[in-house]
Amino acid sequence: MIRVLARLGAVLTIGLGLLLSSGWAASAHVTVHSSDAIQGGHAEIAFRVPTESDTASTVKLSVALPTDTPIAAVSVQPHPGWTYKVTNTALPTPIPDGHGGNISQVVSTIEWTAISPDSAIKPGEYDTFRIAAGPLPKADRVVFKVLQTYSDNSVARWIDLPAAAGAAEPEHPAAVLSLPASAGQNVAEVSHTGHSVPAATSSTGTPTVAWLAMAVTGVAALAALWAVLIAMRSQRSEQTDNLTVRQPRPRDPLPGPRPLSTRCWEAEHPAALPRSFDACDQRGVRNERSD
Repeated sequence: MIRVLARLGAVLTIGLGLLLSSGWAASAHVTVHSSDAIQGGHAEIAFRVPTESDTASTVKLSVALPTDTPIAAVSVQPHPGWTYKVTNTALPTPIPDGHGGNISQVVSTIEWTAISPDSAIKPGEYDTFRIAAGPLPKADRVVFKVLQTYSDNSVARWIDLPAAAGAAEPEHPAAVLSLPASAGQNVAEVSHTGHSVPAATSSTGTPTVAWLAMAVTGVAALAALWAVLIAMRSQRSEQTDNLTVRQPRPRDPLPGPRPLSTRCWEAEHPAALPRSFDACDQRGVRNERSD
């Protein structure tokens, strides 16, 4: 039974470890987050950039903003150790700027570049780049295509459009920001008063399924370790029992002759003798009656 438990724990650990690895691999691409983004409102938007490579660092990040659902105003938060460049593009048709006017140009690309290797995003690390944007389009989502350049000149192209419902996630998915409805409020005025955009207070880079996989994997690993320890202790106990030399049970001492006496006291005091004795021989040895 113990061996079965140990094998079962090992299988669970390996299987769930693979599940965790696949879940983490799927979440290691560039993602976008916001705690206050709604349709028609202004929000702070954060791009979370992990370095997937084991040998190269991320040295450049290029984010393409959508032009089919353009964003009127975009501001970039300076990032220590990085420079940024903003590229504008002309719109075929002007759009409202959220303040009663119209604009004919919008930001189409933002490019961040590391100043030195020390500020690059090294293997096993991630960094976050932030912008303030609005009014956001009145759509259920905004898609940002991202190019991630490494120090070995390789480029990860996160540009695949979202898959249809129920379909598998594309290999290099673009960053997608969901936009909930405004719940009937004038979000352009509420969210953009004085151009003050609150910081994102909560964002998650790892999907819930990945956290669940990590938790279950941890529990399975502990169970497997416990089963292995029990199996090892049981095996050692069996080996010790097999190697232990059992000592023979000491035998009861054999009855011997009663102490000899140079003088046969029993012969001189026959009345004091028990029934099992009746006389002494000439050597003083008591002779027992074989009743």
